[in-house]
Amino acid sequence: MKFSNKFLTSFLVTTSSTVSAFTPTAARRVSSAAIIRPAFVGPSITATAIQKSNIRSFHSSISALNMAKVMKLTDPAENLLDSVDVFIFDCDGVIWRGDSLIDGIPETLAKLRAAGKRMFFVTNNSTKSRAGYKKKFDSLGLDIPSEEIFSSSFAAAAYLEQTKFKESGKKAYIIGEVGICEELDLIDVPWIGGPNDKGKEPDMGPGGKLEIDEDVGAVIVGFDRYVNYYKIQYAQLCINELPGCEFIATNLDAVTHLTDAQEWAGNGSMVGAIKGCTGQEPTVVGKPSPLMIDYLADKLNLDKSRICMVGDRLDTDIVFGTDNGLKTVLVLSGVTTEEKLLSQENTITPDFYADTINDFFVESNAKVVV
Repeated sequence: MKFSNKFLTSFLVTTSSTVSAFTPTAARRVSSAAIIRPAFVGPSITATAIQKSNIRSFHSSISALNMAKVMKLTDPAENLLDSVDVFIFDCDGVIWRGDSLIDGIPETLAKLRAAGKRMFFVTNNSTKSRAGYKKKFDSLGLDIPSEEIFSSSFAAAAYLEQTKFKESGKKAYIIGEVGICEELDLIDVPWIGGPNDKGKEPDMGPGGKLEIDEDVGAVIVGFDRYVNYYKIQYAQLCINELPGCEFIATNLDAVTHLTDAQEWAGNGSMVGAIKGCTGQEPTVVGKPSPLMIDYLADKLNLDKSRICMVGDRLDTDIVFGTDNGLKTVLVLSGVTTEEKLLSQENTITPDFYADTINDFFVESNAKVVV
């Protein structure tokens, strides 16, 4: 609940007992410092001054009530490690930024393995296949088994496999990079587009038109650093003109980490272009969709209540965890700041937050930050 300045001023000036105006529950949430009751008011303190002081204190108290209440992880052994068997880590902003490994990550992962924890690495970035991400882990000096790596490019292929797309005899049109192509090759689903349409331009002269393959049964939109008007036009024609053609998005991330110097427009911008010209909502296969966690839980017989999702994004990583019955930890090493996490506008609250996953092995007492 939020309160206007006009309401606050009127309320405090006209109400003799501020706390009594709240319900008992709300009253208990307002600190005693919010209500000023001086034992003695000297002549120099006017009623107006008291009213202004009350208003300032009340504003502060209401702001505190509206802020998200999240536990800072400062006692990881008791509050996290003892109750978690499996950690699912996002990659961008958690393990690395761009092509730079975050300090301390190798040591922390080694400690988790030594403690008997299972780990999986799940990324919404579809530019690489699982094999491609294995090479990236290797290049950063991280010895991660390929079976622990899951990407949204794999999720797109898994979705087509689950829906028996191959049996339809159709092919997929790809806006995206090689990761999606490689994953579709592994399940023998034919595709067109992708890197092959880099640099293409449609005929936009008089009478110009773009011919499309009428055997396309799905358009998959993943992050594409070479997205162009040709690809957008091809995709919208497939979705708008071919009956039953499905619109699939690997993810809706607003921004991504192409480099460690700044944030870059994410796949949400590519998906948004296709939504805008088709009026259709996509089937999302990456986080926060349950597809990947259901796949992991079913294939590996995992207990979701003892899995913790660790990520840097509230709207994908944390929602992925909370919507699927997982414990959640938000790290501040990526796109989400502490200010945003604790702001009154934020409605997504993880179980804990930490500066980086290195804090999983910092010992002290947990506290609630409001």
